[in-house]
Amino acid sequence: MLIGEYTHTIDDKNRLSLPAKFRTEMGKKVVLTRGLDKCVAIFTQKEWKKIAEKLSEGSMLQADSRSFNRFMFAGATEADVDTIGRVLVPDFLKTWGDLGTKVFVIGVQSRVEIWNDKAWEANKETIEKQADTLAEKLGQVGVL
Repeated sequence: MLIGEYTHTIDDKNRLSLPAKFRTEMGKKVVLTRGLDKCVAIFTQKEWKKIAEKLSEGSMLQADSRSFNRFMFAGATEADVDTIGRVLVPDFLKTWGDLGTKVFVIGVQSRVEIWNDKAWEANKETIEKQADTLAEKLGQVGVL
């Protein structure tokens, strides 16, 4: 399980060093794509395959399904994790997430998210203020 919050840097060659705790679980090849909320998401190949299969179950006749598939798949790229645990973040994803040199790398159970440092701090503050309300809503639908 991928959990935790880490401050990292993207170097001048667009390489990001994955947190040591994530490296074993992520493997040697990952998939990066546009994440929701303007972050960049990183998936293991196994997890990406599950997502791709679920997304392919949507009807090609439904505009929302087509649009979301385009969003996820057109924005995706495979990347190798090098021997010291770095992954290359392509320019188009760096631009998508408005990623500078300092970023937050967070584990979200089955994926890793890379966040612009200021955007993550603002998002985290909002979530923390709403945690009780969110928990109550999730409890009402049987999640918690």
